[in-house]
Amino acid sequence: MQLIPKPCGSLARCCALLLCLAVPAQSLALGSKPPKPEAAPAAAEPMPKDLEAMLAKTLQDVRDNRHNQAMLDVEAMLKAYPNFRLAHLIRGDLLLAKAQPLSGIGNAPNAAHQIADLRDEIRVRLQHLQEKTPTNRVPRYLLQLHSGQRYAIVVDTGKARLYLFENDNGEARLVADYYVSSGKAGAEKNKEGDQKTPLGVYFVTASLPRGQLSDFYGSGAFPISYPNEWDKRQGKNGHGIWLHGVPSDTYSRPPRASNGCVVLTNPDMVTVGKNLQIGLTPVIISDHVEWADPKELAAPRQELTQTLEAWRKDWESLDTDKYLRHYSKSFNAGGQELHAFSEQKRMVNASKSWLKIQVANVSVFAYPGNNNLAVVTFDQDYNSNNLKNQMRKRQYWQKEGSDWHIVYEGGA
Repeated sequence: MQLIPKPCGSLARCCALLLCLAVPAQSLALGSKPPKPEAAPAAAEPMPKDLEAMLAKTLQDVRDNRHNQAMLDVEAMLKAYPNFRLAHLIRGDLLLAKAQPLSGIGNAPNAAHQIADLRDEIRVRLQHLQEKTPTNRVPRYLLQLHSGQRYAIVVDTGKARLYLFENDNGEARLVADYYVSSGKAGAEKNKEGDQKTPLGVYFVTASLPRGQLSDFYGSGAFPISYPNEWDKRQGKNGHGIWLHGVPSDTYSRPPRASNGCVVLTNPDMVTVGKNLQIGLTPVIISDHVEWADPKELAAPRQELTQTLEAWRKDWESLDTDKYLRHYSKSFNAGGQELHAFSEQKRMVNASKSWLKIQVANVSVFAYPGNNNLAVVTFDQDYNSNNLKNQMRKRQYWQKEGSDWHIVYEGGA
């Protein structure tokens, strides 16, 4: 087999190896000639602390036929991450290479049932290392966080990545990112048991510590609000979508290995879990995150917040026709469509001599996969001549033509 040329740079060499890993195991070849004898390294070279950087260095050494150094690398990786199955597989290959030429990753005995999953894990981990997270850009979904939301999570199922953002005066700032596993059957969950991960805007609803769970869920779990109001409107069903860890005998799972949940390594789940707030932290899941310059988010954020303010003023004015113009003809909330909703509002407003509405702690998130849909959540203080009420409200605004209209509203 023709030897794949080695591009310049250590990362590029890892990517060249990745191309080898993409073909069937029996056709793999790291070189058409036996490697020259390798001098034993005088001492172990320093290893990076980050697992993906460790993996890249190990595979680079394998690619360069530096098997002794690669063995030191993989031993260091296993010392730091003893349950990392991919590292054990590489170690098995390196031991096998002492008896016969190494033809590729995944040739150790009894590895066939794991090789496809492990290749996929190598692919997404090295892809992330190659592309790097755009530190000067943010997902277009994070239009506005309110002051009480300290963090936000965005998951990219296509890249097997979870991004953690901190609230910086209402705008999102990237803190860290983590490798994750998601649904065996891919993304866009539609029904119970389809083994897909949902796509949409969700919120953390509970915290389940290790002591309340079986070992399967690892260090803990955080259920999220699937199906949300928009999912139900689309006829989607199912339940039990969580962020959770892995069993104690496992370091990480393949990119597509869950029944629909988002799965992190146990150390990462502990780290991320410290930043999650029940009922507040948004978890936005996309199969392909759209990144934007933060300046590009100013216009849609302003447009939606101004639209919300116009809705508030028109409701407060007791001019029911002006108020109802903010609602879509396709409005539906709890089975109540626009006609019934309008009649109810007219009857209520007829009993009012004055009305005061205050809105605070507003968050605004664009919906993944739908540029014309936004989720707006806020604290509402309702005060009138015959009723006082406070609630946390959630609305789904849809752009119809050039205007935004409410297609759903209810308690959050």
